[in-house]
Amino acid sequence: MARYTGPKTKISRKFGEPIFGASKALQKKNYPPGQHGRGRRRKQSEYAIQLAEKQKAKYTYGVLEKQFANIFDKASRKSGITGEILLQLLEARLDNTVFRLGIAPTRRAARQLVGHKHITVNGEIVNIPSFTLKENDVVGVREKSKSLEAITDSLGANASKKFSWLEWDSTDMVGKFLNSPSREEIPENIKEQLIVELYSK
Repeated sequence: MARYTGPKTKISRKFGEPIFGASKALQKKNYPPGQHGRGRRRKQSEYAIQLAEKQKAKYTYGVLEKQFANIFDKASRKSGITGEILLQLLEARLDNTVFRLGIAPTRRAARQLVGHKHITVNGEIVNIPSFTLKENDVVGVREKSKSLEAITDSLGANASKKFSWLEWDSTDMVGKFLNSPSREEIPENIKEQLIVELYSK
């Protein structure tokens, strides 16, 4: 399974946001990584700003370049606002939903749970992190995996997190993807219009 395996803190510092989760280094250093991080910063070109926004979205959702391009192509062919549809498709990924439901503490951990066959969709084991959920699909923890410490710890720590487009039953450890969220409901700090402008060049 292809995924980003490089330095996480450096990427988070580059964008000034905890893209991969909380980071002490990000809290301590409010400047970009590298030996010139604290030097005078040149004004970025329009293209550089748009590219940076796309990179931020890719790293946030843990999607590689080709996957991201394919998702954007799919979004651009649907009727509606392309940028919003792009984020909705990213939110509908199985690994992202496992993370949003609190089954895993990070998207990277969620991908691992899916890949190791701990997650079911509508009662069937699905081990493809990029699997796209549809309205009213039921996401659950496999019966044999319900006692896994990694899952129970995450659910305990994230019990207060709630998202309007998801439903969670803590007793049976199952959640439902009710519908695609509106842009206002998606908490990620991504300027999707810049990504649309980048791909339209």
